[in-house]
Amino acid sequence: MASLSKNRNAWNIRYVDRDGVQKSFYPGKMPKKAAEGVKRHLEQLLTSQTASTAVPAETAAWVADCGDVMRQKLYTHGLIARPTAEAKPVTIGGFTADYISGRGDVCEGSKVLWRRCRRYLVKVFGDDRPIESVSLGEAKDFRHWMLREGRGPGRGLSENTVRKMCSIASQFFTDAADRGVVNRNPFIHRDIPRTVRENRSRDFFVTREMADKVLAACLDDEWRLVFALGRFGGLRCPSEHLSLRWKDVDWKKGRIVVTSPKTERHSGKGSRTIPLFPELRPLLQSLYAAAEDKRGFVITRYRDRSCNLRTRLLQTIRRAGLEPWGKLFHNLRATRETELAAEFPIHVVCQWIGHSVQVASKNYLQVRDEDFSRATDAAHYSAHLSVTAGDGPSVPDGDTHMDDAKQKPRKRGKSLPSLKRTSDPGWTRTIVAWM
Repeated sequence: MASLSKNRNAWNIRYVDRDGVQKSFYPGKMPKKAAEGVKRHLEQLLTSQTASTAVPAETAAWVADCGDVMRQKLYTHGLIARPTAEAKPVTIGGFTADYISGRGDVCEGSKVLWRRCRRYLVKVFGDDRPIESVSLGEAKDFRHWMLREGRGPGRGLSENTVRKMCSIASQFFTDAADRGVVNRNPFIHRDIPRTVRENRSRDFFVTREMADKVLAACLDDEWRLVFALGRFGGLRCPSEHLSLRWKDVDWKKGRIVVTSPKTERHSGKGSRTIPLFPELRPLLQSLYAAAEDKRGFVITRYRDRSCNLRTRLLQTIRRAGLEPWGKLFHNLRATRETELAAEFPIHVVCQWIGHSVQVASKNYLQVRDEDFSRATDAAHYSAHLSVTAGDGPSVPDGDTHMDDAKQKPRKRGKSLPSLKRTSDPGWTRTIVAWM
């Protein structure tokens, strides 16, 4: 009637309820013998429910002694009546708070997003709402509420933000389903998209002229370094800025060890080494000379959580006489990676920036106006570059090729004249154009 198997290092009991629907019951982590006992009692409850007979005394005693969590799971699956008043239902507020506090394997930045999603859930459903009572329709209503009033009356969140919040809500309910607290995850549905759409419309390249103006508008050296670490170092702000210590700067080798809280949970991704770029060295040297603790944090004035770095950067950009760009700190990293990718192999650049080539291509690398200019100039140069063929004339423009003596059109397909190869990088392109 029921089967026992392993799922995510915990036991899973598959059974068919009285309506013929196949379900999974997760008793939790326990020895196999104990899980087999749960399976046996679950089968007895199913049999009694289907035949409308009394529950065997042994199973009734087990239900009475199995604990509040197990009884809540049995009730959620409809196998027993509502537990006694002492057994409080698992609420949205309580479960999500416990989930966030119990995840010590993620960085604080992820928990900030999780807490934001929790605030939305509590605001819509209530802190004391039993988590197992949320239906699919209410999950859809939650999405629509964020689109309409996520930031206040009549001020909805962006589509991508709503998708991210629905993804986190689904993460909460998936864990609840794994623990047997809910029967199903109402956020897993085609009408509730959870994948963030690619949006490059807010990409912006911060030119060096713009960066110089912003640096000149900074009110102190430390804030100037905060901006430069993003624009010329490609660091994530604020996590990697605030993790940087003076001991991480190797003045002799010209390198900086960047600690990355975002990726530290992945093996071997807790830190990376970047060059001590020429744009950063004078700023770091100036601060190092004035630093009291030569092994402490590099950034000391902007460590307080009440200090909003984004607001400060907006003020600095406006003070510089510039129009603020979208995704302020992200576009600083993207600009630096785009610059470096034009000079160094992409795998080297991605190692310095701290992500994969796929992520760089999808979210960071930009096409600049100067890329079009360089391509146009190169095409113009190669089209007019002459090719030495003995004493013969250079190849003229156009699709028709002339013979050297009689100046008659030469038909395609004839063998190429002997050519002297040069070190000119346009040599190969010229031969192809000539053919």
